[in-house]
Amino acid sequence: MTRLSALSTIALLVGLMLALSEFRWFQRHRLTDRLRDYSPVALARPKHSPFDVESFGEVLSPLAVTVGTAAARVFGVNEDLETRLLRIHSPLTMSEFRTRQVGVSTAAGMAGALMAYAAEAPPTLALLLVVGAAMLAFLVLEQQLAGASEKRQRTLFLELPVVAEQLGMLLSAGYSLGAAIQRLADRGNGVIASDLRIVVTRIQQGLSDEQALHEWSTLANVAALDRLTSILSLNRKTVDLGRLVHDEAQAIRREAHRELLATIERRDQQVWIPVTVATLLPGVLFIAVPFIEALKLFTES
Repeated sequence: MTRLSALSTIALLVGLMLALSEFRWFQRHRLTDRLRDYSPVALARPKHSPFDVESFGEVLSPLAVTVGTAAARVFGVNEDLETRLLRIHSPLTMSEFRTRQVGVSTAAGMAGALMAYAAEAPPTLALLLVVGAAMLAFLVLEQQLAGASEKRQRTLFLELPVVAEQLGMLLSAGYSLGAAIQRLADRGNGVIASDLRIVVTRIQQGLSDEQALHEWSTLANVAALDRLTSILSLNRKTVDLGRLVHDEAQAIRREAHRELLATIERRDQQVWIPVTVATLLPGVLFIAVPFIEALKLFTES
């Protein structure tokens, strides 16, 4: 009990020191650090105290990235974290996400340890509780990111036929590829429109239309979008690009329709599962009772 009290006191003091370091009245930076932003090398980051939150995070971020990436690979997550964060337009960087993930996992493990200590659980059960709580917290955050990524990919696939048809109409009306993308980005409000705004920004930064679209399709990782961007890459090689895009939009719409029919059939089959279980259980009971009575009759005779 004395050891636990000492560890709790140390953890409380460290947390209190990190929290107070964020207040200006508690810790005042040196004059050189305060004047660095006004110097010719203003891009240089100011030095922080070794006991403030920013320095603490800078030390833990590389370790959190390494540990989090290794743990994600153990659980079968092989897709790059930075790609998934960029796909959902997350404001977090890879180091920030991994630091938060490892921090939540550590807090969950400590909570599991306190619960095991309070319940006076045996060592094996206590170890399972600590490791299980940490793993569960880690997997919850990982699953939330994976779910957001898959949801965005699905929404993009469902929006793609309509956007492709609009793009084909604009190209057939005489718009250039860049102007058509700009118009869709300005007037749209869906997932594809937000992605196209980034495509337009990349074009303005110096990439060609084909390179920016290829970068988008690689990041989105949707097969239908890969086919559409491969057709759009023929912009300088064909004079009837609008018809090709329209045909591809129809093909994507048929693919989405087939997936919808498959989903409906699968859900129709799932409806019969509880009906079958509800029918079999009473039937088994009605058959089992006479069978048991018959066995008793034969054994008594």
